[in-house]
Amino acid sequence: MERLLSNREMRAADAYTIGALGVSSEALMGRAGRAIALETAKAAKELGIKDILVVCGAGNNGGDGYVCARELFALGFSVRVYEAGEERSADCLRERGRYTGAYTTEISAPLIVDCLFGTGLTRAVEGVFAETIERINSSGAYVVSADIPSGINGDNGLEMGVAVRADLTVAIAEYKLGHFLSDGLDHCGKVIKKDIGIALPDSRYAVLTECGDIKGAFPARRRNTNKGDYGCAGLVAGSEKYVGAAALAAGGALSAGCGYVKLFCDEKVKYALAAGLPQVIFAESGILSSSAIAIGCGCGVSAGLYERLCMLLEEYGGTLIIDADGLNALSEYGASPLLKSAASVVLTPHVKEFSRLSGFTVGQVLSDPVNAAREFAAKYGVTVLLKSCSSVLTDGVRTAVLNRGNSALAKGGSGDMLAGFACGIAARGVGGFEAVAAASYLMGMTAEICAAEKTEYCVTAEDILKNLHIAVRNLTR
Repeated sequence: MERLLSNREMRAADAYTIGALGVSSEALMGRAGRAIALETAKAAKELGIKDILVVCGAGNNGGDGYVCARELFALGFSVRVYEAGEERSADCLRERGRYTGAYTTEISAPLIVDCLFGTGLTRAVEGVFAETIERINSSGAYVVSADIPSGINGDNGLEMGVAVRADLTVAIAEYKLGHFLSDGLDHCGKVIKKDIGIALPDSRYAVLTECGDIKGAFPARRRNTNKGDYGCAGLVAGSEKYVGAAALAAGGALSAGCGYVKLFCDEKVKYALAAGLPQVIFAESGILSSSAIAIGCGCGVSAGLYERLCMLLEEYGGTLIIDADGLNALSEYGASPLLKSAASVVLTPHVKEFSRLSGFTVGQVLSDPVNAAREFAAKYGVTVLLKSCSSVLTDGVRTAVLNRGNSALAKGGSGDMLAGFACGIAARGVGGFEAVAAASYLMGMTAEICAAEKTEYCVTAEDILKNLHIAVRNLTR
């Protein structure tokens, strides 16, 4: 489980290491520059490259660049430095003074090291800096970025006007949120973390979910068991317009290993699906006896759905997953019933659904997805899975980022499968946070498996459903 730090948290760690532990900023810059140089040298040797250009900005990221250039020269590479910016930080000035190698005004080399901006960038990239980044991107070079690609926001991964497209990013000390959120996924390339001796003053950081973190959701199954041992997933899903949503949610639940799947739907949905879903129980009553419940997939927003949702919030004591039109009903009629819920509630909104529910604009959500989700989760006492290219999962205390998957999931039906799959996992007795983490991670793995065969363009929701077993098999081996 890897930590993901915000810009503020990384600055606090730097200050703590320097102030409380007595490690100088000069020593840390030297370690950072050497770490970048060593990873750059490794990449250059693999590519058969001898000529390297280091692009240095005026801040501390630029200072790392001057150290990197010195180290690469000492390793036998032909090195030149391109400078951008004039108002240099004290640390940058010191390291610039120590660099005695060659300079250039051209951005042209088979390998470029991007040390223009670090995580301290706070405004859109413009002018000569934007031009420099564009020239790096159009150079055709293999690009190594120091800490984070210049122009990518370290807190949210958004491109700040224009950003370097790196092949390799050398994360200094810790991974940053921006490496794994939004545009960061498309700009960072391969990300390698290098320890330079920075100590963390806290332990409450967001983490990157990895395979080992979700294994507990799929323990070894005992031979001496029966279907009653694995729980019942109750799904309130589907409508005349969205029959497929119910089918996909049920298919997800059936793939999760629970003992029963009950679908609570209207007659038209039942008759459309019954023959194709022989394992599903089509029920009209008894939803409160379900081991876990998912509500909202393809239901359509109505006062009746909201009334049913409020009943579940008041009377149901298990894990209640609210998705799609369940979320939209809360936005339409009011989210206050969440405050007094007897259930362990998990909300699974995408960004626009979360915007409507929370009152934040889409821009506000994207600019600070971690804290937006945390604040809402803490306020309402719920768990939130904020779905995007990387999803943020938080209960207001714990926060995880799930970055598996690809654009094959950017198609109708993915959310329905996820809600059903998570409900089926929770029905086996897995906690809501853990169930949704496992479901999101495994669906992402499945998308990668399917896309390797069919491309991200051609993968369908049905393909994901049919291949979930491969991801689960890989996890449980």
